[in-house]
Amino acid sequence: MAILKTENLTYTYSQGTPFEKTAVDNVNIEIERGEFVGVIGHTGSGKSTLIQHFNGLLQPTLGKIYLDGMDIWANKKNIRNIRFRVGLVFQYPEYQLFEDTVYRDIAFGPKNMGLSEAEIDGRVRRTAQAVGLSEEVLEKSPFELSGGQKRRVAIAGVMAMEPEVLILDEPTAGLDPGGRDKILGQIKEYHKMTGNTVLLVSHSMEDVAKYASKILVMNESRLFCYDTPQNVFRRSEEITQMGLSVPQITRVFDMLRQKGVDLNDEVYTVKYAVGLITEELRKRGKIDA
Repeated sequence: MAILKTENLTYTYSQGTPFEKTAVDNVNIEIERGEFVGVIGHTGSGKSTLIQHFNGLLQPTLGKIYLDGMDIWANKKNIRNIRFRVGLVFQYPEYQLFEDTVYRDIAFGPKNMGLSEAEIDGRVRRTAQAVGLSEEVLEKSPFELSGGQKRRVAIAGVMAMEPEVLILDEPTAGLDPGGRDKILGQIKEYHKMTGNTVLLVSHSMEDVAKYASKILVMNESRLFCYDTPQNVFRRSEEITQMGLSVPQITRVFDMLRQKGVDLNDEVYTVKYAVGLITEELRKRGKIDA
């Protein structure tokens, strides 16, 4: 059963004014429980507006959103609970830190859930460890930390609520490659440990290809496709025409195909490319089996 489902989801900003703009247009999608979904699209494609519907930050102009089969807007009093079940980490989340210690910042969400002190303490410490924050850091002010550490504190604050769905909007924006890889690796490990559904909004096709089991592509407010990375990158030419950049390794293999070297599969990660080439060389007797 789908953990998230939309039916004819449409959202229009400034409806009835000269500035009216439809940001999400008739989107129908079902996201299965436990998926790691990469969400991509050009600037203004509607991807950020779409994800803000999943935890009730925005209410559809038309259509419905279901969480685990329940229409989240059937009873507006339930929206607060929906936001505990679907956690959303905004872009540059460190700007939302405000407590005097890291511990209290991570504890803020669980505390608002009405949990016991013992449960809150356990969640804070488990989550801090999961994102690579030491016990010593918990007693520091978040404003004394590096940019990457602040980012991890903010992400931990949402993870500590143990949402069924964790949505991250460009969680590595502005970080150096080392910081980016560290945070993405920790998010992947979180997904592996919890089995919860994760949605990662990113401009990086390489990141999405490396970590996601499904990819959701938005284009000009509409859903272009929602499929496995392999099937999405079969449409690399269409994706490029949208102004998105497919992984570099995919472009290399597209060029090889144009020159008559067709390995009969879509390549979207370097690791997969190495395996494919190795197998092909074995078949041709170029290397030992």
